Formats: sequence, C-alpha cells, structure tokens
Amino acid sequence: MSRISQTDPELTHRLTRRGMLGVAAGTTAAALLGAAAAPATAAPDTASAPASADRGHGHGRGRPVLPPGRLGIQLYSLRDKVSTLGFAPVFAELEKYGYDEVEFAGYTQGSAGPITLAQLKRLARNHGLNPIGSHVGYYSDDPGAYTFAQNLTKVLDDAQALGLKHIGTASGPFRYGSTVDAWKRAAEEFNTYGAAARARGMKFYQHNHSEEFSFATDNPKVRLYDVLLAETDPDLVFLEMDIFWAYSGQFRFSKRPDGSAAPFEPLDYVLKQPHRYPLFHVKDGVSDPSNQYGYDMVDVGDGDIDYKRFISAVTKLRGQRFAHHWQAEHDNPTESLTFARRSSEHLHSLREKC
Repeated sequence: MSRISQTDPELTHRLTRRGMLGVAAGTTAAALLGAAAAPATAAPDTASAPASADRGHGHGRGRPVLPPGRLGIQLYSLRDKVSTLGFAPVFAELEKYGYDEVEFAGYTQGSAGPITLAQLKRLARNHGLNPIGSHVGYYSDDPGAYTFAQNLTKVLDDAQALGLKHIGTASGPFRYGSTVDAWKRAAEEFNTYGAAARARGMKFYQHNHSEEFSFATDNPKVRLYDVLLAETDPDLVFLEMDIFWAYSGQFRFSKRPDGSAAPFEPLDYVLKQPHRYPLFHVKDGVSDPSNQYGYDMVDVGDGDIDYKRFISAVTKLRGQRFAHHWQAEHDNPTESLTFARRSSEHLHSLREKC
C-alpha cells in the first residue's frame, strides 16, 4: 500500500514542545479499508476525501483521533534493539518519534549490560516516557519462575519499583484447559492477582490473542472470552485488547465447531464495558483469507484495520477520551525502529472530521 507524505502539525508541535529542533516530514497514512463494518453502537465515520487522498485522514483538520499523551509502544516490538543497544538509545529514538509511554516485556537489556529498576525508571522519565505497564508470564512448572502464579510478590514489587499503574500477562487463561470450568478456575486466580495488584494501587490485566475467542470444548455454544469476562471481577481484572488478534479471532471463530454462525465485533466488547479496557495494542494487518489467522501483520497504517474508526468510537464515549492507553506493536517488524517511527506518524495523522 502506498503512503502519502505530509507534515503533521500535531506531531510537529509536540516534538517542538519537547525541545526537538525539527521533525521529519513524511507523516504516514494508508488507505484503511476497515476490518469489519462498524457496529450500531459505534460512532459513525463520516469523513470523506478525494479519491487521490488516503480515505478518512483529514490531515491538519479536525480533532486528533489519538488523545495527547496516550501513545505508547510495547517494547517487545523493539527487543532486538534493546538487547543490542540497550534501553537508552531506544528511548532516545522513541522520544524523537513522539511516544509518550512504554510497556515493558522484560527489564533486562541483553548484551548492553545490567540495569537496575531504579535506573530504568529514571531513564524512561528522562526521555519523557511514562512506564505504563508490563507483561509477565501467568504460570510455569518451575516453582522459581518469574510468573504471577509462582512469584506474585516479586512481580508486584518490581512493578511498584518502576511506578507502573498496570501489570499484566499476555498468557491466555488456558492453564487448566479449554472447558468452562477450567476458565472459571483460571478466572479465580486472575481475581486473586487483581486484588493483590489493587492493594498496591495497580491494575492487573490480561492481553488476548485470537484463541481466547474460541469455544469451550465441553460447551461449543460458549465463547471462552465471554467466560473470562463473566467470571472475573470487573473491579479487579482488566483487559488489554490486542486489536489485531481480536480481529483475527473474528476471522477464525465467527462460526461454532458445528458450522453454525456466531458473529461478533471486537469493538462491541469495548463499547459495552469501556472501563475494563484501560490498554490497547494497536497492531495492523492486511486481510489474507489464505492465512490461518486471517491477516498478514504489517506496520500500523499499512493494513486494513480502520484505526480512525476504532479509536474514535472508544474516545467519543462520555468520559473516555483520556481513559485509555494505545500501545503500538508489531510481533516481528522488518526493521523495528522504522516500524516505531512510521506507526507514530500514522497514528498522529488521524483526524476526526470537523
């Protein structure tokens, strides 16, 4: 897909305010096709543009879709640079690209040498980056493993030392299997982690992949994600929707095992309970029915997921504009810093119609 280079005044202003002397033109955009039709409860997307321009962007006009101060990046996307260069050069680049927040996927930096949590926290702050969350494993067979199940106190101690407001896992609730009772059991453990996190002023969250939207093996009429939502305490357990994997789940599991229809719209989950989704992963994909997951992952803005529609629908809800954090991510980017730069440019370019 082609990108149209234009200067984004919002991003330029923010970087100038941070003391940057210039910002590269070349704000990226993409023709967003929309992964699915907007649900009836979503805010309608009525923006229009000439056929020669990228649809629905409206550079420089209207309110930015992305709330200021709420763009982050999951550092798993930059693991190659963190392990070879260290956090400091990576954070310096993210500051230049206009990021506000970082979500951790480990606190070590490989060959770049050791770093303490206090140093890591200070380094992030020095680059204008707010450590917003972290991914930690759910459980392990190793009793000494750094997971919620094996070392909850240590996990929370470290999160607190970093000043995190959210601490979560990217592991699915499959510890005991894929039955309804298995997920109820996992949900009870999540409630325990959530209560312990809340006691320290943090929110425990779970990050989905596509399998969470599959059906219970003992009751194929029941979607497992619905069990998770129903059986976890909404005041203790929160969700980080990975939007790419949610739409992959839509592709994979819109029919039950018997072939009967079971359509769902990922955005509807958020609009129904927006308070349960403080964090999102903004990850893009090109529709590809030949791929078992339904999409080929690409840089944010190069794919078919309509982020103008999705983010606007959430932030237009009353009281919700600043209630969420949007973390760019790509599991295996071709060049990770280029991914980070282009994703920021694209997301800052999105505008709602005046």
